Amino acid sequence: MTEQNPRRPSRRPSKGERTRASILDSATELFSKSGFHAVSLRDIAAHAGLTHAGLLHHFPGKEDLLIRVLGRRDRADARYMFAPGIEDRPAELIDIVVGIVSRNMRTPGLVGLYVKISGEAADPEHPAHAYFVDRYRVLRARLTDAFAALFAAADPPPGHDPAVVARQFLALMDGLQTQWLLDPDAIDMHADVVAFLRQLGLTIEISPTPLVLSETDPDPDSPR
Repeated sequence: MTEQNPRRPSRRPSKGERTRASILDSATELFSKSGFHAVSLRDIAAHAGLTHAGLLHHFPGKEDLLIRVLGRRDRADARYMFAPGIEDRPAELIDIVVGIVSRNMRTPGLVGLYVKISGEAADPEHPAHAYFVDRYRVLRARLTDAFAALFAAADPPPGHDPAVVARQFLALMDGLQTQWLLDPDAIDMHADVVAFLRQLGLTIEISPTPLVLSETDPDPDSPR
């Protein structure tokens, strides 16, 4: 995740960009349903209406395609979580994270992908292992800094360890995703995350209308 400008000029995507987006959409759906190992490139190509050779024209292999699928939404979210100066506005950063949780409730396919692939990626030999290790390190660091600033500003300071809270916060969000996929009518991820923050004694204001974030970055290779 790197700092990016949340505002990008709109332009019409090229045919190649539309094809890559279609491939990524197909891969997302199939990986979400069956995991990485059970899906072949030929499966993805057929789902996207392409030949195997046609898919390979855009992506060199299944491992590369998986990482592109996983990183597509992270790149979209990073434009907010790593916006210039956001580290000086910790309450706004937490509000953004809550908005991401709310957005995820509208995209069960991508939530399913993260749940399934992150479980598989616990195996050090899995092609997404390094991706998830790095992703969690970056998120823990960013959230630790945000919670440290919020706790220091509280009166009186709550005495929580910000690094521990950051790990708990990530664990809560990931665990809620699994429960929500299993029983979506019984789980309100947005409400539960807000309740956790309130229990920490934070006085930040969570937006009553969750932040509207980009659904996806349609083509990770498109010009910025």
